[in-house]
Amino acid sequence: MDSTLKNHIPLLLDQINGLDIDQALAVLTTHFPGQVVFSTSWSIEDQVIAHHILDRQVPVGIFTLDTGRLFAETYFVWSNTNEKYHTRVKAYYPDRSLLEDYLNTKGPNAFYESVENRKLCCHIRKVEPLKRALSGQAVWITGLRAEQSPERKDHQLLEWDEGNGVIKYNPILHWDSAGVRNYIEQNNVPYNPLHDKGFVSIGCAPCTRAVRAGEDFRAGRWWWEDSSKKECGLHVAGEAPGMEELIETRTNGVIIGTTVAHEAGGN
Repeated sequence: MDSTLKNHIPLLLDQINGLDIDQALAVLTTHFPGQVVFSTSWSIEDQVIAHHILDRQVPVGIFTLDTGRLFAETYFVWSNTNEKYHTRVKAYYPDRSLLEDYLNTKGPNAFYESVENRKLCCHIRKVEPLKRALSGQAVWITGLRAEQSPERKDHQLLEWDEGNGVIKYNPILHWDSAGVRNYIEQNNVPYNPLHDKGFVSIGCAPCTRAVRAGEDFRAGRWWWEDSSKKECGLHVAGEAPGMEELIETRTNGVIIGTTVAHEAGGN
């Protein structure tokens, strides 16, 4: 994507300042027709945005990343959303060759063994498919909220995503949990029942557990790791050091190796 897109942000911010979500979406889709997309993980936050788009038939493309290890409940939300809004959300999947080599070399649950293995798994199942989904797009809409984690407090309503070369729009960035819940209930929007069972942030099934009383919002994600950094790579600038070299090595025909993977990322 042309990096000059970044220069549009100040003007766009001025134009959407004070507007509600529907009005802001109208501004963005007018500026970039056919190049505004929304990525949904079927979280309760994402369902708020999906309703704004699908109920009003806003010309925004919607896609999801199917990692292959999602909860059964997540697939039900996906299906129920398709049915309610008479749509078919597009899915992107991990590169088969990369995933097969990772599993054959490291095993199905290698992400429990090291941060490096977990980040590599996230890269293959999420980050690489996201890059394909965002290729050629101008605006990426997300369901990020500032209260979700300390790292997410630094995000802006409209910001530049250097890693993917797109403008990122975070329409519910400053909503609180109660506001999200109220919107879902008032508009009868399908949502994941795991949210009613203590699951606050829901990702892949092996990497997500319910949050205990008093725990941080993202404590249920990768709970066996140090709590200082709870991100998978979708919403951070760039990639983990060495990650791109690892993927390129495999693309050139060399199988993923423990040594190379150990050099990729970490805390």
